[in-house]
Amino acid sequence: MSRLNQILSTNLGRRGFLCRCCGWAAAAAIPSSFYMGTAQAASGPVIKATHGTGLCNLGLFLVKEQNLGEAEGFQLQFVNTAAIADITTMFGSGQVDASMLPYTNFLALRERGVPVKIIAGGGVEGLMILSQPELKTAADLKGKSFGTFQADTLEVMPYDWLKKHGLSFSDVEIRYFGTAPELAQAFVAGSIDAICHHEPYITQALAGRPGANSLSDGFDVYGPGYTDCVLAAHEGFIEENRTALKGLVKALMIAQKFSEDDREAAIKSTVGKYFKTDLAVALDASKKQPNVVDQRDKTGFLIERSQSLTELGYLRGPSNEAAFDWSLLQEVVAENSDLHNSLQRKSA
Repeated sequence: MSRLNQILSTNLGRRGFLCRCCGWAAAAAIPSSFYMGTAQAASGPVIKATHGTGLCNLGLFLVKEQNLGEAEGFQLQFVNTAAIADITTMFGSGQVDASMLPYTNFLALRERGVPVKIIAGGGVEGLMILSQPELKTAADLKGKSFGTFQADTLEVMPYDWLKKHGLSFSDVEIRYFGTAPELAQAFVAGSIDAICHHEPYITQALAGRPGANSLSDGFDVYGPGYTDCVLAAHEGFIEENRTALKGLVKALMIAQKFSEDDREAAIKSTVGKYFKTDLAVALDASKKQPNVVDQRDKTGFLIERSQSLTELGYLRGPSNEAAFDWSLLQEVVAENSDLHNSLQRKSA
């Protein structure tokens, strides 16, 4: 029996549950009442989804690898893509029903009239601007090459960071990359001066380039808890498969609980297949980009970031609350209050 199945099948008393949730070394167990579905997923709806490569996708990977959809009456089917840009393309064209993707890509799709909505959070924090050893300040980056992904959170954060330091993209040479490993490898090889990347590739890049500088972890720009990835779905799929999507949101909350209580087991079940790093790097990196499903309190933050996307030319104007449908999450929270209350990170 896997560690997750042990967690799901263990029925703890309130005292034992609270003791473990206080951060004691032993992992907390999820009471079986959190996981009440029936094993009928074989005939349940299929949710086709795309995903990225960062640790903000950990929850979605755990749902798939631990078959958490079975008890919630749905099947999760991944549609893999060759490049990061293809994630947005496939989701926008309707080839998949849902996607875990950077909020920036989502907002760009909304701009093009694609009927999609944010229904839950994915990961928070975990972005970092790195520079070669001799480049120690924002001013040192003037005229230097800077690697990132287009229309991505990894483009918006350096834009906002440079702006805070009185600089702009015109002061650096922006280079767009296609995949996360490619961007990290270019930095380690010294072929690019600075990058903005996500975990676990930040930890990998720092280990591979001794003396490299961490110029920003996003906290100095946005404060703690800033959003990276979100779970979005097509409006038509939300209307027609509401129960299945609620099951996915609940499964993501179970996955978050699992990763909070037994991080090593969660990472072991996904490293190699999804994260192209060794276990030690992935485990260390996972602490810097935690999964947070309930990000309802980040609505304002996401709308504010759409102003930066407007300035970058991806949007004609800032987004608004019409981009969000938190109703599924709200219902899941109301129906599973014990599970929601047990999560370490969530909306206040």
